[in-house]
Amino acid sequence: MTELLKVMAQGLVEEPDAVNVTVDEPNEEGVIVYHLTVADGDMGRVIGKQGRIAKAIRTVMRAAANRTGDKVSVEIG
Repeated sequence: MTELLKVMAQGLVEEPDAVNVTVDEPNEEGVIVYHLTVADGDMGRVIGKQGRIAKAIRTVMRAAANRTGDKVSVEIG
């Protein structure tokens, strides 16, 4: 899952080496939180107009997690 998020983000940004993904342990509800960080200049590329790209990234991650029975959340910052 971490690699999936990282590859998606690297395809969107101009500085793919600056993409970093960290993962929190599952919380009390069983949700695994992924934190995606990119270079400041690439933040707009990852979020997109009105958050459309960020929403699509979250949708893909939830769909991939659903196949394994996990619950995930993606924080972009």
